[in-house]
Amino acid sequence: MSNLFLLTVAQMARLEPLFPKSHGKPRIDGRRVLSGIIFIDSNGLRWRDEPEGYVRAAWLAAGQGAR
Repeated sequence: MSNLFLLTVAQMARLEPLFPKSHGKPRIDGRRVLSGIIFIDSNGLRWRDEPEGYVRAAWLAAGQGAR
């Protein structure tokens, strides 16, 4: 996975108090998660980038997605 972040450290510091607290299990890096959400929101997600076992991929492969 890339080390590309779309938020600066200062921007993330302002958002950090809005994130839920960890309860035992270590949290994933919120900056990386938000960067991914912003990227997908601004660029979209191509169908071929879906995970292999995703239900919609099988649905489209069966010809159900054609309209």
